[in-house]
Amino acid sequence: MASQILPLELIDRCIGSRIWVITKTEREFAGRLLGFDDFVNMVLEDVTEFITTEEGVKKVKLQQTLLNGNNICMLVPGSNGPEDS
Repeated sequence: MASQILPLELIDRCIGSRIWVITKTEREFAGRLLGFDDFVNMVLEDVTEFITTEEGVKKVKLQQTLLNGNNICMLVPGSNGPEDS
């Protein structure tokens, strides 16, 4: 029988690790998860934002960012972004 894990429990296990976040607006962020709250608002550090343009994917480096949990569509623990896929 498979063990059960709650979504917030999985995110909690990712604190201090790399995580890839895809938002509803198709913006993508990869960074180290510093923390989150019950609304899944997230603080990431050492962040790379991936912006898709007509010319290709543009990378923007950010020291730290706060993501609104309401806009998060998908989380990929242990990933460095679309380069890993």
